[in-house]
Amino acid sequence: MKRVKVRFADREVEFVDREVALKQFEELAEKGTRFPIVVYGPEGCGKSALLKQAVEVLREHGYSVAYVSPLAKEREEKLLYTEDLKDLVKSVLKEVAKRLPDPFNNADVLIDVAVEALYRVVKKGRNKKIAVLADDVFQAIGLDRAELLVKQFLNMIEHPSIKYDKIVIVVASSEGVTRRRVGRHSWALIRAMWNMPRDGFRQLYDLLPGQKPPFDEVWKWTGGSPRYLELLYKSG
Repeated sequence: MKRVKVRFADREVEFVDREVALKQFEELAEKGTRFPIVVYGPEGCGKSALLKQAVEVLREHGYSVAYVSPLAKEREEKLLYTEDLKDLVKSVLKEVAKRLPDPFNNADVLIDVAVEALYRVVKKGRNKKIAVLADDVFQAIGLDRAELLVKQFLNMIEHPSIKYDKIVIVVASSEGVTRRRVGRHSWALIRAMWNMPRDGFRQLYDLLPGQKPPFDEVWKWTGGSPRYLELLYKSG
């Protein structure tokens, strides 16, 4: 499997570890998702990096994939997609720009752009397997609308306006307020994600050059959190 490059500690590093999670995405690719999967995990545990690697996993299994991350710092990181969607995304964005100057500043619109591009790839007969990966969208659209978004994603699966073969929908969030709201319905499967295991964390630690505290101390201080490893390293 191709490993994507992710931004870490002001440098590009290769995605490491998360073998169990990647295997789970491979299983999702084989079956599709019967319900949207909502993944909760603490800030900085690596959800965004995992979803970016998941784009590659699903692509290798023949999916057209759109990844939406409205809270990403860089504009180009807010909407990622497989190459087969490039012209369709551009076309949808061009249409949206006629009524909205900058769709990248509107999370709802950005999600709609991703979904519409995926629908069009199916309608044009280019692909029948599609996937939506949404990162921290609950915070972006407002927590009160989280349930509605999950229901909309469920409707994409249960009552599609297109005829697809398989669909995968995964939403990741670092806040927990919506967990009870989303969980009170039978609209999604809720999963938990935590920091990196020791061996995987060691791989990330070893990628950072220069002087560093001993690994055992870093592990004790951070508990396997990539975010805190990054903060410690950048602070010297």
